[in-house]
Amino acid sequence: MTVFFIVITVLYLILIGSFAFGFDKVNDFKLEDIKPKTSFSVVIPFRNESENLGVLLKSITELNYPKHLFEIILVDDASEDDSVKIIKEFINEDIKIKIINNNRISLSPKKDAITSAIETAKNEWVITTDADCKLPKYWLDSFDVFTQNNEADFIVAPVTYYKTAGFLHRFQLLDFLSLIGATIGGFGIKKPFLCNGANLAYTKSFFKKVNGFDGNATIASGDDIFLLEKALKEDKKRVHFLKSEHSIVQTKPQNSWSDLVAQRKRWAAKTSSYNSVFGKLTGVLVLLMNAVIICAILFTLIGELSPKILAYILVIKSSVDFLLLFKTSRFFNQEKHLASFVFSSLLYPFFNVYIACVSLFTSYKWKGRAFKK
Repeated sequence: MTVFFIVITVLYLILIGSFAFGFDKVNDFKLEDIKPKTSFSVVIPFRNESENLGVLLKSITELNYPKHLFEIILVDDASEDDSVKIIKEFINEDIKIKIINNNRISLSPKKDAITSAIETAKNEWVITTDADCKLPKYWLDSFDVFTQNNEADFIVAPVTYYKTAGFLHRFQLLDFLSLIGATIGGFGIKKPFLCNGANLAYTKSFFKKVNGFDGNATIASGDDIFLLEKALKEDKKRVHFLKSEHSIVQTKPQNSWSDLVAQRKRWAAKTSSYNSVFGKLTGVLVLLMNAVIICAILFTLIGELSPKILAYILVIKSSVDFLLLFKTSRFFNQEKHLASFVFSSLLYPFFNVYIACVSLFTSYKWKGRAFKK
């Protein structure tokens, strides 16, 4: 058992260490003062988002990009609150904003919403984000300059949390930063396997060429990663990560542990359907490492494992985790939240293993709807 623990720890060290190395291999992208020319269709599905739309809409009005070069398509997924009313009261002539209804054709409301929007989109470049997000001032500028300087069909961009009051929020932030760090690191080592639909851009011609979400429409989530896998299969050289401080979209963490568990169960439900072997191996190794931590603690308590071995395992895991988190938090200018790292790192193995177990045997609820795995 000790040998198994050590092998998993070494493999984990190599994996996360490679992400930390790859993080620096993705160069920071700097904005250039060039004439904007790319037209964008921004797609935002929403359902019962009346509490969040104010922040989103305000950030839309503050976008620096020329108003005639983008449109906003908000897709109503059967909202039961005042979301539509709020948007209609906000609409003005300065920004092209339209509301359409979601055309449900699959088991995934969000994929249907994006498909519905793309069918009406006027522009070649589509950018997706979420209704609980806040967009940066030079968001579209950064995508425009990037597309003018790179041959691309699919662009992944950074996301972080902007509300971090209390340990629950900081725990989520550190977990989220580790995912974003792995996302960027994966691109850096030429093994991209993660992305986030809250900040994702791709061409309409690419979407149509790969038949959109065909092949995974039975899975409720995964509107982002399944498209990434298709993009990599189509032409890996045209898939990029936009590592720019001006492209960072901010979203909100969950406000309760039950909501957090529901969200993570939703995320975990799609992992078994990934096509990426590297992505699956990464998920399995991370789960095994967290399970090793729990087992090592229990075996040490009953005298079956040397406390020195447990200490080595904890130090190795926490050190390489901290390295990746430090690089990621520095990029997002959120280093102060690393103060919660020690307690979060002790709690996370139990949280991760719990989510993995319950996602295998239970359904989940999201936005007032129940979904099967």
